[in-house]
Amino acid sequence: MYLISPKKKQYKANLHCHSTCSDGHRTPQELKVMYKDKGYSILAITDHEAPRSHSDLTDEGFIALTGYECYIRVDPSAAYKLFQKEVHLNLFARDDKNETLICYNEPYCKYIDKERQMAVPHAGSERPREYSSEYINEYIRTAKDNGYIVAYNHPYWSLECAEEMMRYEGIFSFEMCNYNSYLMNGLELNGALYDNLLLRGKAIACHGSDDNHNKNAEDHVEFDSFGAFTMIYPEKFEYSSIITAMETGEMYSSTGPEIYEVSFDPEERMLHIECSGAEHIYVYNGGKSPYRVHRCDGEASITSADFKVSRKAPYIRISVVDSSGRKADTRGFFRPELFGEN
Repeated sequence: MYLISPKKKQYKANLHCHSTCSDGHRTPQELKVMYKDKGYSILAITDHEAPRSHSDLTDEGFIALTGYECYIRVDPSAAYKLFQKEVHLNLFARDDKNETLICYNEPYCKYIDKERQMAVPHAGSERPREYSSEYINEYIRTAKDNGYIVAYNHPYWSLECAEEMMRYEGIFSFEMCNYNSYLMNGLELNGALYDNLLLRGKAIACHGSDDNHNKNAEDHVEFDSFGAFTMIYPEKFEYSSIITAMETGEMYSSTGPEIYEVSFDPEERMLHIECSGAEHIYVYNGGKSPYRVHRCDGEASITSADFKVSRKAPYIRISVVDSSGRKADTRGFFRPELFGEN
């Protein structure tokens, strides 16, 4: 069976992006041109507390996803505090015309004018936001009830750990790499955190995003576009099919490499991987030592690998590393999906 099928076309996506509709420095049209020129087919412009359909950017070879980024802080005034935890979520609309603002709070809407704040539909409680798992879960439920799927953003930057994330319900994926945060902290590569969640039975996918604001020129060391992306493989290149593929984990995170095929034979317990040229391939399995293969000096780069998977492995996930240290990471595939058993 295929875990990543070579029969499905993969589309390159940036699922976290800011424009001049909030604190970004490029217009939505400029962002489309930038990303389309770099081979992207999907772009979600997720401005802060600013739900806005950009369906006018969609054309035959490019789809703009409707969504926005919300945030929940300790301070009821929504003030940024360097040493306080917070939560940021990306909401992706199932309907590309959905501009519903969830749990409206005026202090959080500083990037959009009052007229627009009142013009879009509102849903959910408008009481002051609380940094608590109870409130965050209420927020996620309200978003899902009103036509969104919900992803979790930059956990390292947010100062959150596995214990907090395990309490959140209804998140379909989290950012394996947030490139803007990585440029700031060098640590927003969240593989270890992801495995910690998988070991605890948290069945969420992972994706890569730029979180670009584009305040720096392209030749600047902190230029924040084109650093982390998601490869999505929907049944059809259509808006609703892309949302379904995201929600069901038909995607993987990357900062460079591509994974063309992952297949598994449950009878023989054999895992087969085909990918772009790599230095290392790891298969994390919930144990102390992942399955792995490395390119030796003088050998060609690795483009395929086979591993025998233990029935005791609670899950597997694949990580492909190229010669520049860039990585592609699949979601976790749990035992029932692999063997049809608990």
